[in-house]
Amino acid sequence: MFSPMCLRFPWLSPPFISTSCRISVPGVPVRETQPPSNFLKDKKVVPQADPPSAEDINHLYQLIDQSTKLVVLTGAGISTECGIPDYRSPNGAYSSGFKPITHQEFVRSIRARRRYWARSYAGWRQFTAAQPGAAHVALASLEQAGRINFMITQNVDRLHHRAGSNPLELHGTVYSVICLDCGFSFCRNLFQDEVKALNPKWAAAIESLDYGNAGSDKSFGMKQRPDGDIEIDEKFWEEDFHIPTCHKCNGVLKPDVVFFGDNVPKERADKAMEVARECDAFLVLGSSVMTMSAFRLVRAAHEAGASTAIVNIGKTRADEFVSLKVNARLGEILPRVLNTGSLSIPALH
Repeated sequence: MFSPMCLRFPWLSPPFISTSCRISVPGVPVRETQPPSNFLKDKKVVPQADPPSAEDINHLYQLIDQSTKLVVLTGAGISTECGIPDYRSPNGAYSSGFKPITHQEFVRSIRARRRYWARSYAGWRQFTAAQPGAAHVALASLEQAGRINFMITQNVDRLHHRAGSNPLELHGTVYSVICLDCGFSFCRNLFQDEVKALNPKWAAAIESLDYGNAGSDKSFGMKQRPDGDIEIDEKFWEEDFHIPTCHKCNGVLKPDVVFFGDNVPKERADKAMEVARECDAFLVLGSSVMTMSAFRLVRAAHEAGASTAIVNIGKTRADEFVSLKVNARLGEILPRVLNTGSLSIPALH
């Protein structure tokens, strides 16, 4: 088992040898880990951070290489590098006073639901255009090589899936829509089609626009927000906007995500807690772990004796007890970790 003492006191670690080889995963095509062409198109989305040091890279390499039951938890910081805004980073939505919808608001208010779905419809095109980044690809390579025992994500964007991973989605996904009354669920793209059919002129106007500055009539006041939400002036959705209802019971439809104020489904939460308590290393990537659903997993792993590490720009709720904290962009550090040493992965034949 990897000892957290090695991270606190590197001189207690085994000698580190850098071989400068490049990781190849058996049965997995070699994929380019360079950022996509639109990488950091809006640099304001990603907080500033110095390049990772050689020491940080080596410590992270050791954590991965010496663990046999590694659990990885990812947060919004891995997706900001793909152009998707977050909430809590220094450049996040909270810094401008933005407040996301709560579960209670959505359930109680038809006006809140109309507001949510109008904005979310408007943001869907840009949200789904985001591509997995270098960090997503690096994690998929590690996962498919068997070096990650279990992956959990707080993100709802499915960029991990598109890179080749299959994480437990702690907070659900916006790619599914569920009925609050009967539990029927279906694909989000079908819901988009239904919104368009119910609001053809409104949808055509939205889809014909480029995204501009909030408050601009030319852009309907659209400004990108986290989780596919687009800030849009209420005068453009307040009247005559119709929301689809459940096909089976005519009930209220909601994205299959855990809104603020709601709880992670018990079965999902129990599974995440189980793997956190049984791992020998727990690695947090791009999360401030401010939500209790994430913090309790890191704390449980730590209390069970696992080595714990966080790579995130800015402070996190678990900084005081984790063995290793690295302040770096994931798209910069993870590919470099994969190019350091061998991680005991045989070469592709």
